[in-house]
Amino acid sequence: MKRSLLSQPVVLLALACAMPAQAQTLNCNRDFAQRGDSKFTILQKCGEPVFKDSFCAKPDPNPQVIVPPSSSTGSKTVIVNNNSTCDQSEEWTYRPGSGQFETMLLFQNGALKSIRYGSRIP
Repeated sequence: MKRSLLSQPVVLLALACAMPAQAQTLNCNRDFAQRGDSKFTILQKCGEPVFKDSFCAKPDPNPQVIVPPSSSTGSKTVIVNNNSTCDQSEEWTYRPGSGQFETMLLFQNGALKSIRYGSRIP
């Protein structure tokens, strides 16, 4: 049975499309900034960004539920902590260099929450 030369590229293309996408990262001096890194860690890896913006983001729709230990009467109290009207956020912008993409890092609660890419730097 002969194999078609056309079917091999089709199979390779299908396999490439089925592979999971890699996590977003920022390559900084042979080190990578990744989700969950602290601001301090990012500064150590990447240096100062070209721009920093602080703003109030819409809070998480899932409020934090706190269940304190049982009281002496044996009853449990549940407190829903939803007093925050905003989550203090910070976005740092890096411009890695010519031909690279402008990269924005979003921090919430002092940790890197997301990485997004802008336009290519000429």
